[in-house]
Amino acid sequence: MPVTCVIGLQWGDEAKGKLVDLLTDEHEVVVRYQGGSNAGHTVVTGGQTYKLSLIPSGILSPQVQCVVTGGVVLNPASILQEIDGLIARGIKVDSNLMLSDRAHVIFPWHIAEDAILDKSCSSGENIGTTMRGIGPCYRDKVGRSFAVRLGDLYRDDFRERLNHIVDAKNATLGVLIANPFSAADIAREYTGYAERLRPFVADTTSYLLDAVEAKKRLLFEGAQGALLDVDHGTYPFVTSSNSSGAGVSSGSGVPGRWINKIIGVVKAYSTRVGGGPFPTEQDNEIGQHIRDRGNEYGTVTKRPRRCGWFDAVAVRYTARLSGVDSLAVMLLDVLSELPELKICTAYEIDGRRVTNFPSHVDDLRHSKPVFETLPGWQQDITKIRKMADLPQAARDYLARISQLIGRPVEVVSIGPDREQTIFAQRTS
Repeated sequence: MPVTCVIGLQWGDEAKGKLVDLLTDEHEVVVRYQGGSNAGHTVVTGGQTYKLSLIPSGILSPQVQCVVTGGVVLNPASILQEIDGLIARGIKVDSNLMLSDRAHVIFPWHIAEDAILDKSCSSGENIGTTMRGIGPCYRDKVGRSFAVRLGDLYRDDFRERLNHIVDAKNATLGVLIANPFSAADIAREYTGYAERLRPFVADTTSYLLDAVEAKKRLLFEGAQGALLDVDHGTYPFVTSSNSSGAGVSSGSGVPGRWINKIIGVVKAYSTRVGGGPFPTEQDNEIGQHIRDRGNEYGTVTKRPRRCGWFDAVAVRYTARLSGVDSLAVMLLDVLSELPELKICTAYEIDGRRVTNFPSHVDDLRHSKPVFETLPGWQQDITKIRKMADLPQAARDYLARISQLIGRPVEVVSIGPDREQTIFAQRTS
């Protein structure tokens, strides 16, 4: 199985980083293909916790090549901070990290625009931006006139282009910011970043095309979750890139025909950050219990996540959208103290029962979840290592999820550490 892809099927934060870390040893290259430093992956191994944003989780395995592609938007200061933090902890980050020269660069005006323009959508509800300039950078990427790619930082005309962009940004943002941007200061700062990043910058598209043709084992690592996909998610409460399976090829440059297996990652419950409809949300003691047990606070932002029951309608949609072959159910242990559990199997919208995920956010907002109740297991499962040793109620819960989604459960996580994982079937 040379090429695998790991994709979150909910609103992000599904513990994809742990799964990627577990699968890394079976692959030679780990690829991050979209998003920016708004994504956070947490990996726990050897009693150590690593929090990553831009660098693929595979960086903890020194024999693996880690690639950040042109579909990602990069804040040079953020990735350098991440690199320095890993080096300080003894993690090798030199020949095994590659950054695409096609990746678009986040500048100070992008962060300013985030704060000014993306505070809310037309409904007044917060979209959930992390205020890191991700959306405005993607906006300039599509607009083209004011976009700068990582490779552009090394061109002779960089300062000339920067002067043009800064003049335009000061003209449009001048009355909304305290101080105008200085092209000279930004040029000095970013040329410094460029020199430090130079050893990592490469044509990753050519590298990856060569790798798949050479039948190397690649692992693609998605960021955020499929319900946040800019085209297919709960728009406008979405991220700025294609975070579903639809984004793998456009972000990496590798045609979908090369991907042999797609694993969809879900929590055993549901969470969401920021505004937007959330049919199964439990804004009550159940939701708080899940939040406390699951430590449901953002890796990047530290914001408390909204928590609720598992939504099979939403996950079935994203599993189909992303071409998922099997499921990884994470954080099952978080539910262990609850006497009963619920799974949403359908929605009621204006008196009609539906099992298809609505395309319009207002229809989803008016959706009432139809719940099925299952018994809980109320015992510690964190030391179990075989599926057959799980309590019958836990196995029944997993089986019902599998049945509703129409995909087999391949991996079950029952704690944050690498060892706290059950493989229902091997991944290769």
